[in-house]
Amino acid sequence: MDGPAGRWQELDCLLTREGRFTGPGFEPGPELRQFLHDDCRVLVVGAGGLGCELLKDLALSGFGQLDVIDMDTIDVTNLNRQFLFRPADVGRSKAEVAAAAVRRRVAGACVRAHHAAIQDRDAAFYAQFHIIVLGLDSLEARRHMNAVACGLLRREPDGSPDLATVKPLIDGGTEGLRGHARVLVPGVTPCFECTLWLFPPQQKFPLCTLAETPRSPAHCIEYAKLVLWPRERGAEAFDPDREDHMAWMHDRAARRAAEFGIPGVTLQLTQGVVKNIVPAIASTNAVVAAACALETLKLATLASRGLDNYLLYSGGRGVYTLATSYERDPDCPVCGPGLALALPRAATLRALLRAAGEHPRAAGARGEELSVSLGSRVLYGQGIWRADTEANLDRVGRLGNLIPGQRAELVINGKRLAAPLKATLTFPDSDS
Repeated sequence: MDGPAGRWQELDCLLTREGRFTGPGFEPGPELRQFLHDDCRVLVVGAGGLGCELLKDLALSGFGQLDVIDMDTIDVTNLNRQFLFRPADVGRSKAEVAAAAVRRRVAGACVRAHHAAIQDRDAAFYAQFHIIVLGLDSLEARRHMNAVACGLLRREPDGSPDLATVKPLIDGGTEGLRGHARVLVPGVTPCFECTLWLFPPQQKFPLCTLAETPRSPAHCIEYAKLVLWPRERGAEAFDPDREDHMAWMHDRAARRAAEFGIPGVTLQLTQGVVKNIVPAIASTNAVVAAACALETLKLATLASRGLDNYLLYSGGRGVYTLATSYERDPDCPVCGPGLALALPRAATLRALLRAAGEHPRAAGARGEELSVSLGSRVLYGQGIWRADTEANLDRVGRLGNLIPGQRAELVINGKRLAAPLKATLTFPDSDS
């Protein structure tokens, strides 16, 4: 491993010696550092304020095989806290610029960039990583990654998790002076969906997403307030109680929404959004990213017992942390038993999707709007997979040909679903 002399001295002290706090199965030796640098593949999801800190911390913790995925480009408003970016980078891919910056600063680090939406990568892409670290700013994205990780899990005949298919998630999140770090191990700890009740309905939006490609009416409204108002009105203070100010804000937000084909920007929504801004604070990102990087190191090396399984950080009045051990939800639609579907082997894939859409948990989704995958294989998919998989829908007996054995664990996805659902399919008429 290249780098300044002594860069890895502290890491070697941790990985080459026994200790009272090492995790079960820890075997000290220089091979561990070599494993971190050459073989342990870690994916960082998100290259914003938290993602930049995560990439830096992981690279300086000895991880030499890093990937980063983010669909956004750099805006000038990112520069005050997303420290891997410079003014000349505005308009470029966050993932590509962040990866190049870490490669320059940490000799020997291999950082691969993926300028794409997380939904555009299939299960096989995520299956190649040992650990996935989330630096996201939305519940929807976290729920998607949680469902992907749980969908990759396979079980042994006795019901225990097949360790080769376990893809741990390390999730970090910040909101102002508060944040959290959590360890999600499919089949072992609660998944994200199990503790969704921890998160109130989102009414506030991190600043780092507002200037990027907008994804909701609220993003357009916040962009109008934070970017367009000072650009066009200068030092004039915005007063949300003034009718003319609010009308101006609504007009500019509606124009931006029209540019990106986003409906739903109303005056009432504008009034509700402009007073609910959560500041993004660099120090909070740094603290939470450090906690996430440490848990990643623990998982990869077993040099210490890991977090069980949620860490709360509050920096509003001093430094306060609290670790809580949450429990799995036995009825969780993602990591629990999921939908129970029973069909004859001669049924079509379209019949399977229709049965899934009629299930109460599918929230009224129509079968033709859904996608279904078995492990890393897409049986029927929307978007870029539709042309290649549409022929599977109506072939009689296709289910029996597509899915071997008497039962299979599938993942059902669709735009109308709050999150992908796991489904257990059985063939009552199977002779095998």
